[in-house]
Amino acid sequence: MAISLQKGQKISLEKSNGTGLTNICVGVNWGAITKKGFFGGEKKVAVDLDASCAVFDASGKTLDVVYFGKLTSTGIKHSGDDLEGDLDGDDGLDNEIISVNLPQLPANAEQVVFVLNSFSGNDFKTIPFASIRLYEGTPSRVDSVHAVYDIANDPQFAGSVSMVLGKLYKHNGSWKFSAIGETTADKGLEGTIKTVAGGYL
Repeated sequence: MAISLQKGQKISLEKSNGTGLTNICVGVNWGAITKKGFFGGEKKVAVDLDASCAVFDASGKTLDVVYFGKLTSTGIKHSGDDLEGDLDGDDGLDNEIISVNLPQLPANAEQVVFVLNSFSGNDFKTIPFASIRLYEGTPSRVDSVHAVYDIANDPQFAGSVSMVLGKLYKHNGSWKFSAIGETTADKGLEGTIKTVAGGYL
């Protein structure tokens, strides 16, 4: 049963039998914006959202950033840049997926923080069915959805183009997930990563 993420919520990444998960995916789904045409018709306007993550060590040093310009890092893969969103309505599939193989992460990795930026500058509240889900599985196979984040319908995201989704963090040798769900005043990825390093580790 998927749970709706609440700010500050902690999720233990364990299966029902108590064993730890190994493959975690963060998927983002969204649609193109429908606008009225000059002559009464409608047109679809592409939306470019970017899912990214940054890896930090115990001292807060940035070890790596995975984003549309760098799709892989040790233990992490990005599915690639989606520049449009779903033009024909929600197809039920994530547009961008970051997959993390927890055992393959660098030994000195202590936190992996996920962020979302509206590269096209569209306010989150205007983007149809924009949502995030944390699930066990792979980009092509969803085994179990652990949590869902509803961006489009949550008023706290209105007026923003950048947000910190949440983070994987190591605690007593095992990985957990903390939901952050806070918007930032940043306009791009670089600023968002700096905000993360300064206040979310």
